[in-house]
Amino acid sequence: GRKAETLDAFFAGMTEVQKQGIEAVAMDMWEAFIKAVRTHCPQAKIVFDLFHLVQGYGEVIDGVRRQEYARVGPNERTFIKGSRYLLLSNRENLRPDQQTRLGELLNANRRLNAVYILKDQLKALYDFRSRTWAKRALDQWCRLAAEVVHPSMRRFIRRLKFFEYGILNHCDYPLGTSRLDGVNNKIKVIKRKAYGFHDPDYFALKVKQALPGLQVTTKTG
Repeated sequence: GRKAETLDAFFAGMTEVQKQGIEAVAMDMWEAFIKAVRTHCPQAKIVFDLFHLVQGYGEVIDGVRRQEYARVGPNERTFIKGSRYLLLSNRENLRPDQQTRLGELLNANRRLNAVYILKDQLKALYDFRSRTWAKRALDQWCRLAAEVVHPSMRRFIRRLKFFEYGILNHCDYPLGTSRLDGVNNKIKVIKRKAYGFHDPDYFALKVKQALPGLQVTTKTG
């Protein structure tokens, strides 16, 4: 669920001592989650997950890519066409031929090269353990990114500045949601292979079998 009520139900199953013992919570930049955590665990620090941050920046890259495709001539379009996956993926996850094509694209288009470099610099913000240095790097990133004139970039910069507290909190609490996202993806695969489950208890059983050690509960009615 993506609503605050979803987390309200989760926190309802915890004691006050348990809730007061939570020091930090990792999440994406979602207002409903922030509201729920602040309501139930006001002392907890909110940490925004790197993956979801980069995922949001992917919308900027794709917006600039579409704009450049419409702006340039036929020759440059041959480099840009079908390049969405190359620009959004990590370079190390690409095949050698895909890495070669990505290099040709970045050499052919300066704006796409700029937003791609900014993606790597955005990830580097999460390498800092000093809030002071992380803040300086974040401010510098925003100044450089502002030179890329595009509505989606302006929106992303405003979002970064508004939520910078959760990025800086990563210096003190280097948390992420990657393990949870991995479990969720495995559960989705189980559901897809079975074409869905009409019985929630049977579904919980299949998940337990596929993911030993995971605590699974269901709520019916």
